[in-house]
Amino acid sequence: MKRYFAALATRLGTIPEATPAGFAQDRAHRNIHSQADNTMAQVPHIRRDSGAWRIQVWISFGLSVMLCGSGLAWLPGQDLDRAFMVMGYVFCLSTAFALAKFIRDNQERTVDTPMWRIVVWAGFALAMGLTGWGLWRMEVQPVWKAYLLVCWLYLISNVFTLAKMLRDAHEADLLEARLHGRREAAMQPDASAQ
Repeated sequence: MKRYFAALATRLGTIPEATPAGFAQDRAHRNIHSQADNTMAQVPHIRRDSGAWRIQVWISFGLSVMLCGSGLAWLPGQDLDRAFMVMGYVFCLSTAFALAKFIRDNQERTVDTPMWRIVVWAGFALAMGLTGWGLWRMEVQPVWKAYLLVCWLYLISNVFTLAKMLRDAHEADLLEARLHGRREAAMQPDASAQ
């Protein structure tokens, strides 16, 4: 019995009372700390983007919007062509965000209906196809078409990068809040045991 108390004192730093209540209190104390240790051992690593990456993504997205806007504002040709291209770019922008969200929502398991899948993919394909068709049929110099094409593709690629960065940050915040709640729940019985 003395060996048990000595080992227990070494492990916990204190010697519990030699009563059934003291043993029960010691066991409860060890269980609480063991649960807290298990919770901490199962903590996944929360990956966050660096501040420099976030700034780069926002600057790149802003730059692509500015380049598209300036290209469309000074586009030579008819006003109807310019209006069509503005609508096409906005259509592509919104459908690219919807597609990025749809893909991320369904990456682990399917949560959306098959009809929504068709709507998202068809909307993105239609936006890209109509904008490409409008760009191809415009009667402007090839250099203008090339400029608008590069700006358009730059904008779409930045949409996917920005959507991923925002979703990653949101998921990291949720995971951090969940882990914080688990830690508090694991430590709460510790206060009542004392």
